[in-house]
Amino acid sequence: MAERSFRKAEVVGPTPTIGCVNLQEKYNSLQQILKDFGKAVVAYSGGVDSTFLLKAAVDTLGTENVLACIGVSASLAKSQYSQAIDCAKIIGAQVRQVNIEEVSDSKYSANKADRCFHCKSHLYRILNDIAKENDFNYVICGSNFDDKDDFRPGNRAAEVFNVRSPLSEAELTKQDIRQLSRELGLPTADVPASPCLASRISYGLEITEQRLKQIEQAEDFLRQLGFVEFRVRLHAQIARIEVHPEDIEKITAEPNRTVIVEKLKSLGFKFVTVDLQGFRSGSLNELLTEEQKLKSI
Repeated sequence: MAERSFRKAEVVGPTPTIGCVNLQEKYNSLQQILKDFGKAVVAYSGGVDSTFLLKAAVDTLGTENVLACIGVSASLAKSQYSQAIDCAKIIGAQVRQVNIEEVSDSKYSANKADRCFHCKSHLYRILNDIAKENDFNYVICGSNFDDKDDFRPGNRAAEVFNVRSPLSEAELTKQDIRQLSRELGLPTADVPASPCLASRISYGLEITEQRLKQIEQAEDFLRQLGFVEFRVRLHAQIARIEVHPEDIEKITAEPNRTVIVEKLKSLGFKFVTVDLQGFRSGSLNELLTEEQKLKSI
């Protein structure tokens, strides 16, 4: 894929090759969309999508025309923040930390089905102000084409605050983005998705900084034990652990079972369970009715 600017940032990776004409066309479309923006503030989290978007924006527009803004709050895990900063350095992008106080908003902390809308609204309002103050033309986010068919109230916030989604506009799917990220040599190419910590708290249960910290510490501990893709869901006093089916035996076998129970109880969980259905992204959305979902998007 000779047309891609893969070498502008100091990212070490394989020489890009044309593996799919359609993918090349999508990338060309993304570049054109970004060129039309001229200057852009990127809502940046350090995940697969926003890291790829940041790399593409820097390569297309130049470092001076792109500002990555990372929203920092209790719902952002420290490990995620560190990954975001490291990736931005690799790309050579300008990064600005933005403090978000969404937990103090009762509409957010109430943790209803529209929680993500209120979270993104706080972030996008601030990013619009930053863009205006610094003469950037647009605020852009990393929503991809697959997200259009998912339950994502944050997409409504993007519409309200006129935040553009160039990956979605170029019809780039998550699979496309991972493939392009591999060709770019980005370290996020194959990392698991990592939504905010608030997504682990059962709907209707108030979001507090203490609960977010509790979840973060529990997941950090599981990560130290070697688990890669998993969730610790909080249901009042219950920790419901989701791992891939092939990891269920590992997590329930000794000594893991005992040390996990002891650790999570020391963090304040009264009961520790393993979900036999295994890991699945957005499993708490299973608690929502279709009516609740429709009211939130």
